[in-house]
Amino acid sequence: MNKPLLSIVADENMPMVDEMFAGLAKITKVDGRTLTAEQLVDTDVLLVRSVTKVNQALLAGTSVKFVASATIGTDHIDLEYLERHNIAFSSAPGCNAQAVVEYDICCLSLLLNERSQKLQDKSVAIIGVGNVGQRLADRLSVIGVKKIYLNDPPRAINEAGFSDLDECLNNADIIVMHTPLVTTGAHPTHHLMTAKQLNKLKDNAILLNAGRGAAIKGDDLLAFLQQRDDVKTVLDVWEYEPQVDMALAKKVNIATPHIAGHSLEGKMRGTFMLKKALSQWLQLDFTDALDNYLPEPAIANISANEGITDLAIMTLMYDPFRDDRELRASLVFDNQAKRFDLLRKNYPVRREFNSLTVTGKLSGQRLQQIKQLGFKTD
Repeated sequence: MNKPLLSIVADENMPMVDEMFAGLAKITKVDGRTLTAEQLVDTDVLLVRSVTKVNQALLAGTSVKFVASATIGTDHIDLEYLERHNIAFSSAPGCNAQAVVEYDICCLSLLLNERSQKLQDKSVAIIGVGNVGQRLADRLSVIGVKKIYLNDPPRAINEAGFSDLDECLNNADIIVMHTPLVTTGAHPTHHLMTAKQLNKLKDNAILLNAGRGAAIKGDDLLAFLQQRDDVKTVLDVWEYEPQVDMALAKKVNIATPHIAGHSLEGKMRGTFMLKKALSQWLQLDFTDALDNYLPEPAIANISANEGITDLAIMTLMYDPFRDDRELRASLVFDNQAKRFDLLRKNYPVRREFNSLTVTGKLSGQRLQQIKQLGFKTD
């Protein structure tokens, strides 16, 4: 059995690192966006988030033997470099997928409510059907949306049931983007949506991107929205973040600072998955559980009557307009990019739907509908 490692460097915004990794090693917290090779000279393990570019420039000359990212995507990691230098790697696919799905459903429901419309009556196209996209498709199917289009060219090679991008854009009322950022190969996603694609959106469509900012060409989206005020947009990710295009943000209906997956469960699950991966790499027994670290929710139960709406319950747990207001308030300052990161670092506690139990004078059908959204019921 390998001995426990001596030194871990971890992103300071990764939750519960001290508690979860206690006993494994000495832990040093760092600013992930400004991390340098000099800070890793005597480091065995590096734990990062998406803001850290892990490549030769960062790792050359260091003693890092294991890299782990508490993220779904790996476009910030030079995987080829790690493999060439025999540096082990692990990520946390799916760690915050449930939180992102709930963000999507909250944002879409709010915009549709402004039009006195319901999500169930719409057709939805999901562009990028990975951990988040597939879970969103499953949730939308459960709650009974009219039609779901799936677009994922790599999966479509070997699987049925997928639509091409044009079919999605021409037919769906709602376009939700959850692609990774891919710049090479047969199916790049960088600038997947340019003016050509945007102009195919239906009248009164909704476009939501909570995947990667550069999947949409920002200048083209701005020009499009200046001509098409019927189309509603939700952006949680930005092409040049942490820098946000103020002109584009002003045209977007819901603008948030890359926090779609920032539920407490999602963030802690990411750290927990890295602990499990590191323990396995060290060949240590692993019997821990995430529930050992999750605190009791501030609101664990509500008693509701038949007239309560889905939206009322959802916004009790998460209101996207709060994050929208915070981001817009930050845009007027000269150090906007720094404030973007601070909004993420100081993000308030947000719990996932399944931390809330809904009871009360509700019919069996109504309880079932609430359960389908992801809440617990008695």
